Amino acid sequence: MAIDLDRKVGLLKELLGKMGSALVAYSGGVDSSFLLAIAKQALGDQVKAATALSPTFPAREKQEAEEIAQSLGVELIEFQSQELEQEQFRQNPENRCYYCKRELFRKLGKIAGQNHLRWIVEASNLDDLSDYRPGRKAIEELEIRSPLLEIGFTKSEIREASKRIGLKTWDKPSFACLASRFPYGEPITPEKLAQVEKAEEYLRTQGFKVIRVRHHRQVARIELDQPGMEKLLSSPELRQTICQEFRKLGFLYASLDLLGYRSGSMNLALDHPGRGRTPDDPDRRP
Repeated sequence: MAIDLDRKVGLLKELLGKMGSALVAYSGGVDSSFLLAIAKQALGDQVKAATALSPTFPAREKQEAEEIAQSLGVELIEFQSQELEQEQFRQNPENRCYYCKRELFRKLGKIAGQNHLRWIVEASNLDDLSDYRPGRKAIEELEIRSPLLEIGFTKSEIREASKRIGLKTWDKPSFACLASRFPYGEPITPEKLAQVEKAEEYLRTQGFKVIRVRHHRQVARIELDQPGMEKLLSSPELRQTICQEFRKLGFLYASLDLLGYRSGSMNLALDHPGRGRTPDDPDRRP
């Protein structure tokens, strides 16, 4: 496996080097940080990073993204993505991510042109293909490159390769934008997004690391990893404190999901009997 992974990293560096110049769609997460680090090695000053700022992107993630880009010596361009100005996004249909990605990468196209960068690259990997990802359609329509996917990196390989090159993100919990915390069809507002961000940040102050707070109107459904679940279930005082804090944020109830954290749990509704799709959905789940 070590030889295969080293070979993949070499192929990735070679692929990026042949691009000549690139703008990396960058969030500061595990995948995009690894892609940016290798792009810097391959392209030097001919690579820049761009991070979209919006209420769907927590302040904590913004700060970490800035710190990592600075440590890599890469210029970071921050811009407002403004997806909440789109009615189609705000109404939160099942293909919400399509509208978000389309808005995002159109703006990145302008930034790349202004900075004379030939390619826009993003950090999808093989594991992303196993879940419902309507944003892939926008990526394909706008001819955005996905180097990690092209070479065939899995999430575990990205983490291992990140660890080898000294990236502190190698064991960072996965993060998805805050819009993913809402059931499809539930309108998304800046106020609700702030509610979720504050709830998750509070749980981090209590020592929880792998967290999702799913917004079900009056109910906050908390997803934690196994250590987090054990910690919460063993402490009545902590549970009481969390309930009190969440009520201050506007949640009437706080519940613990017995299945724990899992990526894309809102997509379970896509297979629920009787839940159909709208005819104009540009992307449908196979």
